[in-house]
Amino acid sequence: MRAQLAEFWEHKDLTLSFAVRDIKARYKQTALGAAWAILQPLSLMVAFTLVFSRFAQVPSDGVPYPIFSYSGLIFWTFFATAVSQGTAAIVANSNLVRKIYFPRETLLVSILLAAGLDLSIAAAILAVMLAYYQVAVSWTVLWVPVLLVIQTLFALAVICITSAIHVSLRDIGHGIPLLLQLSMFVTPIAYPLKVVPASLLPIYMLNPMTPIIDGYRRTILLGQSPDVHGLLVASVVTLVVLTIGYWFFKRAEATFADVI
Repeated sequence: MRAQLAEFWEHKDLTLSFAVRDIKARYKQTALGAAWAILQPLSLMVAFTLVFSRFAQVPSDGVPYPIFSYSGLIFWTFFATAVSQGTAAIVANSNLVRKIYFPRETLLVSILLAAGLDLSIAAAILAVMLAYYQVAVSWTVLWVPVLLVIQTLFALAVICITSAIHVSLRDIGHGIPLLLQLSMFVTPIAYPLKVVPASLLPIYMLNPMTPIIDGYRRTILLGQSPDVHGLLVASVVTLVVLTIGYWFFKRAEATFADVI
């Protein structure tokens, strides 16, 4: 695995080239361009505000509900975009995979980099909302890069597995969007973590996205440190899944060109 990681690092320029290509292709011949990176979380924010805040009266930890939901949605959108596009990355680049050799994980990491650009654009709107709602940012915002690293590694772990399976079983390409939609509602995006029943909380926290999304809210909106215990569990789960996922991906990589 050390040799494989070293080989991947030697191809870092190729990874960046793939990321630039993905970004250009995503917004090619679109009237709104990069604004699409903002429209999805913004539209969901409006829908969540109407349904969960106005109708269901869901609490929002003492902050205005629009910024409460948006702060979770932009990071969830980053994860969902990376997983959905990363799952199809090998098949979508079948011409390259069949013709030339390069570390196939470069395609997956390039998807994460492209999704990261969308996240940075959406985060700029979050900064504007923080100013508009007069939400003060404290030193705890320094936790955000740590949370983002854990989330990115978890997304990579997931797509290492799903992209390899997708090569031989295309059903997963249809199932991933449904799983992501369902997962969004078992992650504290539209509601705070405190509304989860205490009896279900230990199982609920096994989802790495739970302490990560809750951590973003605590550090950005509430000026609190994240739940360190929950974040530690998320880190351990992420490292285990990433190790297994990368091993599985590299084992399957040898047959990609034949099966695809």
